[in-house]
Amino acid sequence: MPVGLLIDGFIVLFYFLGITAIGLYMGRRERNLNDFALGGRRIPWWAVMASIIAAETSAATFLGLPVEGYTSKSFAYVQLIVGLILGRVVVGTVFLEPYYRFKVYTVYDYLGVRFGPLTKGAVSGLFLFMRTLASGTRLFIPSLVMVLAYRMFVAGGDVQFGQQSVTGVTPYLVAVVVLTVVTCLYTAMGGIKAVIWTDVIQACLMFGGALIAIATLLVHVGGLGEVVRAVPQLTGHEGYFLHGFEQSALARWQQSHHLDAMAVWDYVKLILASDYTLFSALIGATLANMAAFGTDQDMVQRMLTAETHQRARRSLITAGFLDLPIASAFVFIGILLFVYYQKDPTYRPAATADVFGSYILNVMPVGIRGLVLAGIFATAMGSFSAALNALATGATNDWYIRWVRGKSEAHYVAAARWFTVLFAVLMVLIAGAFAYAKVTNPNVRIIPVVLGIAGFILGPMLGVFLIGMFTRRRGSDAGNVVAIALGLLATIVVGKLNILTLNAVAPVFGIHRSFEQPAIIPEVSFTWWPMIGALVVVVVGVLFRTPDHVREAAARHAELARTAGDVPLALRGVDRPYA
Repeated sequence: MPVGLLIDGFIVLFYFLGITAIGLYMGRRERNLNDFALGGRRIPWWAVMASIIAAETSAATFLGLPVEGYTSKSFAYVQLIVGLILGRVVVGTVFLEPYYRFKVYTVYDYLGVRFGPLTKGAVSGLFLFMRTLASGTRLFIPSLVMVLAYRMFVAGGDVQFGQQSVTGVTPYLVAVVVLTVVTCLYTAMGGIKAVIWTDVIQACLMFGGALIAIATLLVHVGGLGEVVRAVPQLTGHEGYFLHGFEQSALARWQQSHHLDAMAVWDYVKLILASDYTLFSALIGATLANMAAFGTDQDMVQRMLTAETHQRARRSLITAGFLDLPIASAFVFIGILLFVYYQKDPTYRPAATADVFGSYILNVMPVGIRGLVLAGIFATAMGSFSAALNALATGATNDWYIRWVRGKSEAHYVAAARWFTVLFAVLMVLIAGAFAYAKVTNPNVRIIPVVLGIAGFILGPMLGVFLIGMFTRRRGSDAGNVVAIALGLLATIVVGKLNILTLNAVAPVFGIHRSFEQPAIIPEVSFTWWPMIGALVVVVVGVLFRTPDHVREAAARHAELARTAGDVPLALRGVDRPYA
């Protein structure tokens, strides 16, 4: 085996061993659920900020965002960061204070206090389902690189991307299991403290790897001047935006719909059908990020580890502003890859989704390749460990403690650890299913799949929280369940999940025809799904009035939370604080 490959392999191995040791050390002495789930609420704000960045930047981001830059040859995706920042400002200003006032362990505790057990159970259940599915899908991404890197080490040379190099899903499953065992080990033993402190290191590795990739690509393409010459729209010479769209997108839309002129409704349909526009950045992305950072326990949990809601808000908003250079860096990598493959198509893969992976493994110099590979695994483990800890906390706090009372703190910590293992196993199964889909269709785009899974469910979840945060007397347990069901139905329809399901199961029942969406329903991009789901839930949910006894119980619980200490809601001396 060449010496260069041994150096890269040593760098990756050193990362795995080092991050596991640090995670186990930082998360030692977990005596109760407060330590395991919240780190005793003693984590510095800057560490929480780094953990937020690591959690939201998965391997899908590391390998998927360059694909968005490669295909669009622009920074169009970066527009969504505007909505990301706006959404976080709203969450930091409105959502975090009630979470701290009631001393919640999961954000769904708040719904139990504000509305009742049915709402809490319904939204918590949606979170467990959505996060397991979305994180399981993300888990496949680094396995792709692990398998190809292994083949490179075995062959001692270049690796070829494409269907010819794929021998089935088994190699990917082996890679997924290895990554899962390492991450699950320190997450189950160390809890949130292990997650956050390893995230700090992983965030540095992630962004450092991106900067190294940019520098390497600039050298290979001949500098920034070559990039501007190869991609002239970067300088605005071709009228990059018009009403928030690329001019070419408008022309294609008019041609495909046989339109000589655009009416108002035609513009609305184009806005809804477009992934990355100024409109989706200001509206769709804002609501999507309010949902992700205000209602998704995976993201909120690390904020709850800060001492006060003011420090948690500082962490959240600062991380949002840092996402602008981070997203720009990864999209710029895609643009640079487009220029590089124009100059030298030797290692250009057949599937667009593999453009960055092929460059890393086949072109990057020795040592630098090892550091970037470590960066990929860092992003994967950062988001994966965060999801495991949030799922374990949700299952333990929202479900297990509710039905298993009177046990010791050590018992509940042990339960949380076993839930960590359970969700890790489920994610391995989901990653295997996505591996099969990716092997079957190599051109599957990563970012829309990952964001689309969350988009189906985060919108209805956000709608319930909006009713709770912005009204005092609207919303009820039964009404919220009805509203959530209608919100989910709306996102399923606009996301065409109903059509995909019908076309998949129809042949089983002897129906050999292709179903299509009714023409009256416009095409809607995944960036708008959370907004539609949230609007439906709010419109339906506000029709129901909050019972007086629930509002009175919420006031009593606020006082109880202030005096009872930082223990789970179900263990604060009352059976049903929201009843």
